Amino acid sequence: MSDTTDKAAPAAAEGQDQDQDLGAAGSQLSTAPAEDAPNLPSLGVIGWVRWFWRQLTSMRVALLLLLLLSLGAIPGSLIPQTGIDETKVAAFRQAHKTLAPVYDKLGLFHVYGSVWFSAIYILLFVSLIGCIVPRTWQFVGQLRGRPPGAPKRLTRLPAYTTWRTEAEPEQVREAALALLKKRRFRAHLAGDAVAAEKGYLREVGNLAFHIALIVMLVAFAWGQLFKSEGNKLIVEGDGFSNTLTQYDDFKSGNLFGQDDLDPFSFTLKEFKGTYEATGPNRGTPRTYEADLVYSEGADGKERKTTVKVNEPLEIGGSKVYLVSHGYAPVITVRDSKGNEVFHDAVPLLPLDGNVTSTGAIKVMDGYRDAKGAWDQLGFQAFLLPTYVPGNELASQFPALLSPIMNVEAYHGDLGVNSGLPQSVYQLNKKNLTGFKDGKGAQLRKNLRPGDTLTLPNGAGSITFEKEIKEWAGFQVARQPGSGWALAGALAAIFGLAASLFIQRRRVWVRATTGDDGLTVVEMAGLGRSESAKVPEELGDLAGILYDRAPGAAAPGDTDDDPSDTPDPQAVPAEGAEK
Repeated sequence: MSDTTDKAAPAAAEGQDQDQDLGAAGSQLSTAPAEDAPNLPSLGVIGWVRWFWRQLTSMRVALLLLLLLSLGAIPGSLIPQTGIDETKVAAFRQAHKTLAPVYDKLGLFHVYGSVWFSAIYILLFVSLIGCIVPRTWQFVGQLRGRPPGAPKRLTRLPAYTTWRTEAEPEQVREAALALLKKRRFRAHLAGDAVAAEKGYLREVGNLAFHIALIVMLVAFAWGQLFKSEGNKLIVEGDGFSNTLTQYDDFKSGNLFGQDDLDPFSFTLKEFKGTYEATGPNRGTPRTYEADLVYSEGADGKERKTTVKVNEPLEIGGSKVYLVSHGYAPVITVRDSKGNEVFHDAVPLLPLDGNVTSTGAIKVMDGYRDAKGAWDQLGFQAFLLPTYVPGNELASQFPALLSPIMNVEAYHGDLGVNSGLPQSVYQLNKKNLTGFKDGKGAQLRKNLRPGDTLTLPNGAGSITFEKEIKEWAGFQVARQPGSGWALAGALAAIFGLAASLFIQRRRVWVRATTGDDGLTVVEMAGLGRSESAKVPEELGDLAGILYDRAPGAAAPGDTDDDPSDTPDPQAVPAEGAEK
């Protein structure tokens, strides 16, 4: 019994030494942190803190937080957001009386500014930083160091080959060192072997991927805090100056200030739109172009440009997009004495793809009725750019081929002095009285360009002038972090590709004098993962080195039996020896 134990102990010790030897050979092939958990009961509070920090900075938790961030963004895409469209949020609250309060408590109407989304965002940010910093320092240490020396038994490595040669060991090592450096390995002499390593770009890609994620997170946060977005409808001949009071609607990030607006102005000279005239795509827009004259700063030189769909005007950090189009018929309103009380182009909002449009004409000041009393006029307008007799509900084509405008006339209180905001495109008929025709019905009439509708009882008239202007809707957007976000996304893609397709591997070449006086050459390779590239690459290197240090016949071999000559291209399976 004791003999067996005495014999087993050295064998176990030798096996343990060999395992440690292989462990050293494969060490630092990755910068991933060790997963050793602290002894929580014995370390107390500090142990729990260390445990929480290790869990937070682990890869699985980072992936979980990234998944939660993606899932958290889904409600922000499906549910109306207060920072994007207040009107849709109000409509959702009106339509879902029971569900809306629940969404309010969960912060689903402002997902990206909610506490729970911010918590996931910040935890992911901390997790990435806590993972990157130690791995970066560890990788820098690896670059400053050298590949580890060869294990005692190279035969235990997954890829291995050997042969005997008459060349001196020093000559073999020098040839191996030159060959590996030529193949872009980091190589050096370590005792009786050459140690080499390659594939550091794998870790570079891994770190670049994580850093790119941080850049994207920072860019996203920066863009949300300092962004601005406003819309402006401009009729041909009118201008715009980039100030808050000029916008029809405007929204911005929490840290945006009025001083962040880029100083510029522009005038819409002409809008040009063309459409498919025939075929199945009849009416489809072919070109939308807005000719502008713009200037930067208070005293900037005027320049001409053309803004098209998806081809914005870039001024400073702002982009001016062309987003919509419509018609603005020129209207003239006169009172009972024939005095002109209103003359302007009135933009109408399109209702469909054929630019069937509707809007309101409001005469708020300067009008007196037939008795000389102050009053207000309101007209509901409905424009068909291409009118076909018998179809007064919709235009048949978006261009102004045969325009007609239906007008309904009202008088009374427009409600503009009530202090309550109202749309300039809608007519509030609550305190208005409709003009009546000869049959006692609501007065309405189809007007062609140049036609005039005379109001009853000498109340005045409204004229649809022959000139019909066009208007264009512009969106002025400022997203300061978009460039960094794009750079981060591209860096993340390339970094991920490098970490997936580049293999980090090590090669050792040992040359020693055998018992028969010949030099024994051993070559072995080890990769971070099971990859066919390691044995293939080792076989290629062995073939080149074999040409520089040819194999020698073993004692007793003859030239007539070439089968005994080792084949350096043959790489045996794991644990086998040639």
